[in-house]
Amino acid sequence: MGVTAKAFEGRDLLDRFRFLLSKIVYTNLKKLLTNYCFITIIEVSNRFEIISAKKNGGILVKEEIQVTNQRYRLGYHLMPKSGWVNDPNGFSYFKGYYHMFYQYYPYAAEWGPMHWGHARSKDMIHWETLPTALVPGDMESGCFSGSAIEHNGKLWLIYTGHHYVEPNDNESFYENQNLAYSEDGVHFTKYEGNPVLRVPADNTKHFRDPKVWKEGDTFYMVLGSQGEDELGRALLFVSKDLINWERVSILSKAKNLKEEGYMWECPDFFHLDGQDVLLMSPQGLEADGDRFRNLNQTGYIMGQLGEDKVLSRGEFVEIDNGHDFYATQTMLTPDGRRVMVAWMNAWDSDMHEKQDGWAGALTIPRELHIKDDHIYQQPVNEMEALRTAKLIAGVMETGHEYELPRTAELNLTFEAADGELFTITDGEHNLTIGADTEGGRLVIQRNTKDGERAAQVADFANLKLQIFVDKTSAEIFVNEGERTFTERIYWDAPLTIEMGSSCQAVVYKLEEETNKY
Repeated sequence: MGVTAKAFEGRDLLDRFRFLLSKIVYTNLKKLLTNYCFITIIEVSNRFEIISAKKNGGILVKEEIQVTNQRYRLGYHLMPKSGWVNDPNGFSYFKGYYHMFYQYYPYAAEWGPMHWGHARSKDMIHWETLPTALVPGDMESGCFSGSAIEHNGKLWLIYTGHHYVEPNDNESFYENQNLAYSEDGVHFTKYEGNPVLRVPADNTKHFRDPKVWKEGDTFYMVLGSQGEDELGRALLFVSKDLINWERVSILSKAKNLKEEGYMWECPDFFHLDGQDVLLMSPQGLEADGDRFRNLNQTGYIMGQLGEDKVLSRGEFVEIDNGHDFYATQTMLTPDGRRVMVAWMNAWDSDMHEKQDGWAGALTIPRELHIKDDHIYQQPVNEMEALRTAKLIAGVMETGHEYELPRTAELNLTFEAADGELFTITDGEHNLTIGADTEGGRLVIQRNTKDGERAAQVADFANLKLQIFVDKTSAEIFVNEGERTFTERIYWDAPLTIEMGSSCQAVVYKLEEETNKY
């Protein structure tokens, strides 16, 4: 083959030898590569994947990718030790800890065969990374998104098994739903009777992302789906034991492709402040002015669940208006709060950290409430514990420039917001926020391709902005969470804020490291 003893990223090497891998018997190829210290291959459901490896006592051992540069690492957001992260999964509480799982690929800073990474926390802020919870290969090609629930003293994971049919065709697949369980919340065993739910006859191959909850003695599951009409929908199932599931309804479905999409990913269904809410990430929406500007969106529809288990609902509303927000998941905390997290990136995001051996992070946790038929988001109260110093308390004046720490919380109130309000910059990468009062829009602008995002705001008198800056990210809460914008901005030098309008301000320095690996 002419392969030298050099480490390659799996995807790169797989592409180089794809024609060969489809023809060579796995066992013979494995023998061939045992003479090399840095290369091995694994078989994943009839597909071959080459990964970096090292020789350990004559045995090739899979080696996780390493972070090579700290420049874009975050301070107080949950992120991987290395490798790729996307959707949050299994957000739950078990035996005194909050648990967060996430779509994870540890062998490259690219999407690959999905694992479930895992971390736990006492406060949803300080996270301890635990061993990988789910690994593909024995039952499925990838362990796609899902949820977690406590039952009979065990923590159960409900996840989508993603199965490739043709080794060289990523669109040739089928999906089903599976279980895994743990006594201690750390080590998980896949249920031997998997799968517990197969794709319905009136569905296409898109059938994923189960979210499970319990009411009384009944478990409910909402699943992302595409019907035979190739429109997105959410299916509702019930079970008494997590194993035997019965479909009860099409909870809701897209009214058309343009406005509500061809597939609804990561659905979540819950009751909040008198309303029933279906939160999801529809794919295929067309841009409409300031709305739906990303490749895929995340938002909600809400109304009332009828006796027929069908949601009588209003229009789809985006829940975040920034560039870098997708695939939400919520949980009900032990003290009764509905808390949401999301992937703090998107499929069309520029993820510059990939060149450093990692990619992706999760948002800070946000508590949800409904006011005036609109979901408001606010950072959980636990975020206040990150404050280490109060840097500014008073007026920030027009035309002045102020230094900012790279981990900061800004609370700004503008009496009569209009025009450019401020710019946060490292001298090269800018985030500018302005008020278009005539159009009723709050506008954010990055000096990147397709840098503008905007949303309607009800009132610009005493405009309140709460902004969480974390080295290479900003999460912006407008008027106590009426709107939010989530952004990855690859600042790599000291920050300043340049004021285009004066405001009352309270600025805090925040803790710089909350992840324990």
